[in-house]
Amino acid sequence: MEQTLNDSGWRGSQEAWLEAAYDSLLSSGVDSVKILPLAKRLNLSRTSFYWFFQDREQLLASLIARWRDKNTGGIVQQSEAYAESLAEAMLNVFDCWLNDKLFDSKFEFAVRSWALQSEEILAEVQKADRARMEALCRMFMRFGLSEITADVRARTTYLVQIGYISMQSNEDIALRMKRIPEYIAIYTGEVPQQRELDRFYARHGYKPD
Repeated sequence: MEQTLNDSGWRGSQEAWLEAAYDSLLSSGVDSVKILPLAKRLNLSRTSFYWFFQDREQLLASLIARWRDKNTGGIVQQSEAYAESLAEAMLNVFDCWLNDKLFDSKFEFAVRSWALQSEEILAEVQKADRARMEALCRMFMRFGLSEITADVRARTTYLVQIGYISMQSNEDIALRMKRIPEYIAIYTGEVPQQRELDRFYARHGYKPD
């Protein structure tokens, strides 16, 4: 056991390499995600990388898997969460936009920027877009909307948020919270009940004036 710990210490760990790659992607783009700069960042030897990854391509594939599991997984999970009404179901989805443990907006922006220079990553992004919109569509249909209405509302909900991310919009939290009930009404056709908003605000530690 002691030898294993020592080995892990000087080689680093798979998660440490992946985290360093994630940080580099977010700060400087995919071209900065290279083995030698990452090794210097971690203060590890270049050869220790190969204990955990076959090559740079496998590291990049792991980054995409992490993005897919986090961001697509978060939206799907929240779209399927229990809700008393469609408005509350949409508030569950809005948790993604306010909780980076459910959805990492900076990661999303970085991967979409990466897709501008890689057809393979563009295909991954397009696949994720379809999966996310399909999940939202299923959510709407669960509350009785027709397939075409659910599809249009899902697209409206999702594409507006992707627009926020692409524009790197950074709203004051109070302003954003003030706008959310109106967004919910537009997206769902339902005005959220005060008790639903209270639960939502409480989850995010927000106290309206």
